[in-house]
Amino acid sequence: MWRAAAVRALRGAGAGAPRAASGAAAAQLRRRLESELEEIRGAGTWKSERVISSRQGPHLRLAGGGIINFCANNYLGLSSHPEVIRAAVEALEKFGAGLSSVRFICGTQSIHKDLEEKIARFHQREDAILYASCFDANAGIFEALLTPEDAVLSDELNHASIIDGIRLCKANKYRYKHMDMQDLEAKLKEAQKHRLRLVATDGAFSMDGDIAPLREICQLAQKYDALVFIDECHATGFLGPNGRGTDELLGVMDKVTIINSTLGKALGGAAGGYTTGPKPLIDLLRQRSRPYLFSNSLPPAVVGCASKALDLLMESNAIAQSMAAKTQRFRSKMTAAGFTISGRDHPICPVMLGDARLASVMAEDMLNRGIYVIGFSYPVVPKGKARIRVQISAVHSDEDIDRCVEAFTQVGRKHGALP
Repeated sequence: MWRAAAVRALRGAGAGAPRAASGAAAAQLRRRLESELEEIRGAGTWKSERVISSRQGPHLRLAGGGIINFCANNYLGLSSHPEVIRAAVEALEKFGAGLSSVRFICGTQSIHKDLEEKIARFHQREDAILYASCFDANAGIFEALLTPEDAVLSDELNHASIIDGIRLCKANKYRYKHMDMQDLEAKLKEAQKHRLRLVATDGAFSMDGDIAPLREICQLAQKYDALVFIDECHATGFLGPNGRGTDELLGVMDKVTIINSTLGKALGGAAGGYTTGPKPLIDLLRQRSRPYLFSNSLPPAVVGCASKALDLLMESNAIAQSMAAKTQRFRSKMTAAGFTISGRDHPICPVMLGDARLASVMAEDMLNRGIYVIGFSYPVVPKGKARIRVQISAVHSDEDIDRCVEAFTQVGRKHGALP
């Protein structure tokens, strides 16, 4: 009898409307969360998720129809490249959907080792290690590498994943003003008392579109016996003559010790991240990096498409080189229209507006005109520095770019952002 009652109870639990947790604590939590959510809405910083019904690319389909997409990290347009898709399908069929394991148990296939070797070769480093994301790569490196005897010096506008990764480690922490070499030098002088010093910076800053002064950073690192770490998520694949990133662009590939980057942007856009650098460091990460040790291996389809994206990039730099002219076209036309565009010579083109609500309203109005862009405000960017971030892709046409500028001009005048 008790078994029949249990079955009826289980069936009842799985049917009908979802049940809310009961009790005073659950009710108190619900009230607090609803109040906090209302504050976000009231501040104009609510982030909506629009549902796409097509492949990623310069032209998308939303519920309301077709739009031109200017907010993806699909810098090289490889997310829907036929050869990349074909490689993913082939890897899926040959190696399966996934490994159901972490790497050191039974989660390493030949394609994982091949991709790591290819990444190291592309960056001209000794070895590489794959992660589920670059967020995980950043979460895993500082804790494994640095001890209480060491110091890490971080740019104040570094990506949240770098900040969170540094928080996890026990090293002495210094934060220097954004791209301020005088402040970095002062912090390096102060950090001389520590065993090892690591300067950590984004190569290209995702919210501002500016590029770290790596030459000067490396000169200071050499002067004060420090190592240099760069996050290349918004540089790998399209900055530098061969798309190797900011260290290649600025001629300091032999002076940067550690690179973390992603497979989820220019290199196919699926998922995954990595660390590349000295082999002993990579060996240590395989032993001690917690996100690596306790996360499933990258799915074969993801590995396959990232590997093909790297093949295409190493075969020809034509795609990477096509970015410069398109980026310049957008930046020059927007500046001529009267907008302030942050950064320089990077396909991330932040249209600076200041007011969070204005950025949100303008982005919504742009969508009504068939242009998909996103407004960013606090806490993603500092208060008073809200902006609409535009991202140029190699697969945008000149007509796409001109239409975007025209829509910005109309919306800017409508909402008082332009005279």
